[in-house]
Amino acid sequence: MGHVDDARGTTAGAGLNAVPANAVPAKGIPAGAAQSWTGLASDSRTRGRIARLILENGPATAAGLSARLGLTPAAVRRHLDNLVADGMVEVRTARSYGNRGRGRPARLFAITDAGRSAFEHAYDDLATSALRFLAERAGPGAVADFARQQISELERRYQRTLESAPLSERVRILAEALSADGYAASATGLPGATGGEQLCQHHCPVAHVAAKYPQLCEAETEAFGRLLGTPVQRLATIAHGDGVCTTHITAPSLVHHNPATNEAGGISA
Repeated sequence: MGHVDDARGTTAGAGLNAVPANAVPAKGIPAGAAQSWTGLASDSRTRGRIARLILENGPATAAGLSARLGLTPAAVRRHLDNLVADGMVEVRTARSYGNRGRGRPARLFAITDAGRSAFEHAYDDLATSALRFLAERAGPGAVADFARQQISELERRYQRTLESAPLSERVRILAEALSADGYAASATGLPGATGGEQLCQHHCPVAHVAAKYPQLCEAETEAFGRLLGTPVQRLATIAHGDGVCTTHITAPSLVHHNPATNEAGGISA
């Protein structure tokens, strides 16, 4: 999903010490304290902007961020130090190509998993609100149609990778493709001649939304069945509170072709 700001008016990056953009200090606060509060809100917004630039454009130097934001390098470094201390950003050393001279190597600042999650939760709120609006206006079926449409592009991309692979290798290749997209997936063969395989996803970027709208999980399960050419069954999901999303894959050798249908289906938990 592309970048969106939180619908409630909170500075993007709710986990980045965000302060509501339209908030004002309460009456009765001494002038000095009010000024400090205003400074805190401004600092939080600036940190959110810095973290957002790093998230959307990749690792950056303090000098590069300074030029993009119109702030002094010293001010940007102060905010970066706070983001690093909060675990939202990490420091990397830029690779050196050729002779850089005798100065210190440039430091790159990259978003961490915790920093990325902070933005994802802000996106979750807006996505949940959008799906609720869709369900209220067009009915639950519209949410299912939306989920299938969303997964269709992912399915088309994976299909190009899987279509030439033998059936016995497809689960492993699908797990690798999912991992490349951030799902931290793995494939495990089950014991016995009729055991089949399990596809496990240790990360789900839409888990909070799927907890309220399981149509997202159902559309994904259906897509797995089509991609693998065999019946699949979702056994557990992170959205339902399980530690991992687990899908059982029926061994292709057990699939009996049904003349009435020519496609493998998915069964959701």
